Amino acid sequence: MNHSRITLWVITIMLAASALLTSCIEDGFTTSSSDILTFSKDTVAFDTVITLQGTATKQMVVYNRSKKQINISSIKVAGLADKGHFHLNVDGVRGDSFQNVEIRGNDSIFVFIEAYLDEMEKDEPTLLEDRLEFVTNGVSQSVLLSAWGQDVVRIKGDTISRNTRFTSAKPYLIYDTLYVSPYTTLTLDAGTTLLFHDKAALRCAGRMLANGTAEAPITFRGDRLDHVVGSTSFDVMSGQWGGVIFTPPTMNNVLNHVIMKGSSIGMHCSAYGETGYGDTVNCALKLVNCVLTNSASTCLATQTCYVQAIGTEISDAAEEVAYFAGGKVMMSQCTFANNYLFKVPSLPIVNVFDVEYNDGTVGKIKAYFDNCIIYGLSTDINEGDLNGFDVYLRYCLLRSAGNDDGHFINCVWEADPMFLTVRDDHFFDYRLGNESDAIGKGNPSLCPAEARYDRYGNDRLARGAVDLGAYVWTFIPEE
Repeated sequence: MNHSRITLWVITIMLAASALLTSCIEDGFTTSSSDILTFSKDTVAFDTVITLQGTATKQMVVYNRSKKQINISSIKVAGLADKGHFHLNVDGVRGDSFQNVEIRGNDSIFVFIEAYLDEMEKDEPTLLEDRLEFVTNGVSQSVLLSAWGQDVVRIKGDTISRNTRFTSAKPYLIYDTLYVSPYTTLTLDAGTTLLFHDKAALRCAGRMLANGTAEAPITFRGDRLDHVVGSTSFDVMSGQWGGVIFTPPTMNNVLNHVIMKGSSIGMHCSAYGETGYGDTVNCALKLVNCVLTNSASTCLATQTCYVQAIGTEISDAAEEVAYFAGGKVMMSQCTFANNYLFKVPSLPIVNVFDVEYNDGTVGKIKAYFDNCIIYGLSTDINEGDLNGFDVYLRYCLLRSAGNDDGHFINCVWEADPMFLTVRDDHFFDYRLGNESDAIGKGNPSLCPAEARYDRYGNDRLARGAVDLGAYVWTFIPEE
């Protein structure tokens, strides 16, 4: 008898709790015109979108702030953009329009948007706008959709077999490998942009002349122009495309004001000239006021050739920032820096060594680093005694502690260039801070005429004293 009473009490309590719980949930639909939607954003903006190519997916959240359920009678894109197509995914279902979408009280749904743009038939980027429209309880609401469409010249696995000029009219989108044949010249006008699709590369057995300027640099980069997440640009991502490879019999390549970023293997150069491999007379590759940055392996690698770099930044790589195997190396007013984002590099920032040829002979290296900075998360230069090697660092800033000798001449040891870079914030800027140890420490006689102006147009000789590295220090006012 007592057991039955306890059971009845339990049932009664459960029924009461169920009734109370049910009374807290509003199963009915609100039809009030004052109960409308709220949105996580009033604009869904895409970055520059390459026409005839899909985009990354953007998302927004649609909220029902009412206690009761709400019925969205219609969700659709207005279709105002003649050459733009915005496609939807509403709470996991794909489509271009939706009817009778329900949201429980005080709940939300996700709406995902993708863009696909037709060709604009214009050289410059073109802004397209549309509206994502919602109708709820007779009330219309909208969210702005916007995208900049950019037409491109598409190149798919082509071979350049006669002298060719690329212009700045519109970007070139390269798939697979673009090959420049021997004894053929590819000329890049100021402001030219080369976009490389996943794993695409440029291989040059001929000659490249890149005529960028401070006002209109030439850009080599991946074709992802959007953001990885939030405000983080794809510019921080390495390994988006292959790289640039100069192969024999390439010779006399000159690159002015080229910005190369986000590759897998960086820029490689091997060549032979009239004197064969290890040619120290004919320059295979000359870089002036360039930036080679953010590589998944090495930014610059040369083998058995004569290479020059003047006023150039070579930065951020998973392995060495630069390595030079044999040949002749002339580096003037360059910044070698490594604050690679995705791992702490274990190899030295700069690696220089002799190379052994297939016939057993050794290609000696002859290298000069003048008025340079070598600084970052790993060791400055490969360890070991430089005696017997023609490798000289003159007026260079190093992070390491050490002393001058026959190979390190008037160097600034255990120093800090105070780069503006903030690695944790994904901000990579290798100009000098106000307290930099590189300010005024260079030798003007080691500054070639081509290095007088840095890539921002600042005069290295304006103050009399020459700053070390690729950039002239300019005062930064305190905030």
